[in-house]
Order: sequence, then C-alpha cells, then structure tokens
Amino acid sequence: MELKFSHIDILVKDLQTACDYYEKILGAETSKKFIWERDGLHVTYAVLKMGQERFMLVQPFSGNLKNLLDTKGEGTIYRHCYSTPDIEAAFDELTASGVQPEDENGNALTRESLNSPSGIRIIWLPKRFGEFSIEILEEAGLKEFINEAFQI
Repeated sequence: MELKFSHIDILVKDLQTACDYYEKILGAETSKKFIWERDGLHVTYAVLKMGQERFMLVQPFSGNLKNLLDTKGEGTIYRHCYSTPDIEAAFDELTASGVQPEDENGNALTRESLNSPSGIRIIWLPKRFGEFSIEILEEAGLKEFINEAFQI
C-alpha cells in the first residue's frame, strides 16, 4: 500500500485558545475552522501548519472523542493520518488482508461509502491498541481540502 504521512490529530478543550498558542509559540499558520457532525460525533477543528509540516487540533462536543477528551485529557494525540493516491486500492488491500475498514465511529465501511462530511474519501483502520487510530485519506481530496482550508 502506498502511504505518505499527513498529520496527527490532537484533542483540545478550546480550539481558539490552542490555535492562538501555536501561532504565537511556533509561528504556525491556522486554517479556517471546520465542523464535522455525523452519527453522534460533533467536533470543530483546524489545521495548523509550519512549512510543509501540519497537525490538526480537534475540539469535541459529543461522541467518542468527547469521551476520550474527558477521560484522557487535553493534548491527547489519538490519530496518525496518512494519504494514498488510490483510496479504493487501499481499501481492497486492507480487506484482502482480513482488515475491515471503518468510519470515525467504528462502523464497517463498504468500498462505496468512503465519503466523509469533509468531502474527502477516508478510511480508518480498526482500533487495536487502546484509542489509537490510523486514518487513510485520498491524496487528491486531501490536497484540495488543505488548499481550501488555507485559501491557496
């Protein structure tokens, strides 16, 4: 499977305060804010970048990420994200190896249901080690999303 590291996702209690901090301390550039709502999960998030490096700050309001924030605390890195040029090929490779790709809530995904509320086609590997998650995003959609987020 062809994968490139994209970013990590970090839980925060106050998105604006966290963005302001990293802008001041690291000189990070902050994207516009986004809202993600589906099946009981509700978060607001922003992408921060320094040159080509980036990370995502996520403030959850409900769902499994709110529960994780409440139990593990602010600053929890809960996801590593990768991109692939062919999300369907990645899906096929995973299922051929016996892995059932999931959505953000742990529900089984089909090859036809890879779209997300952000518009990017995404799959998640099942959580095998605590709350740690791996996300695989379609490279072209991710690039378009980042360009839009930073209005490039």
